[in-house]
Amino acid sequence: MMMLETPRLILREWKESDRNLFREINADEKVMEFFPFRHSYEAADAALERVNDMIRATGFGFYAVELRESQEPMGFCGIAPVDMKGIFPFGTMEIGWRFATRFWGNGYATEAANALLANAFEEKAMPEVVSFAVEVNNRSTAVMKRLGLFRSPERDFDHPRVPDTHPHLKRHVTYAMTRQQWFDRSV
Repeated sequence: MMMLETPRLILREWKESDRNLFREINADEKVMEFFPFRHSYEAADAALERVNDMIRATGFGFYAVELRESQEPMGFCGIAPVDMKGIFPFGTMEIGWRFATRFWGNGYATEAANALLANAFEEKAMPEVVSFAVEVNNRSTAVMKRLGLFRSPERDFDHPRVPDTHPHLKRHVTYAMTRQQWFDRSV
């Protein structure tokens, strides 16, 4: 199932043939630098099933991003509900991405996320989309800025699923964009 296309990318449901790429990005030390744990193959496989189940059930989730030219999967990008009661209100939608390092630096995350934001605001009429990352994750926050998301420091938080053994990964910064801000930037 294809979700969206851009000039260089296809965002789609995950295929069985993508499993090794999903395992790779979730175990890679550099990709997962700002996460407290790397995923075993078993944990990555279980996460991949959950991602596809969400996509099939709701149309939301973290889609495989494929390079149109080579049909090679590179990583993921998507919009999904945030499940952090007490931090974000029910119904808050998050945009996020993760790519294999060999694809970094080509603007793929920005291109994929921009297409998803256009779909979220123009087709699905979402009121707002948020994004968050570890405070020192400059690569992710740079993508957020390129997308035109606005820093929302009043919503910064200590991530409840980051264990105390990793205090340097707890503090997260929040960026957001409302539907109105999306349309205002397009004028």
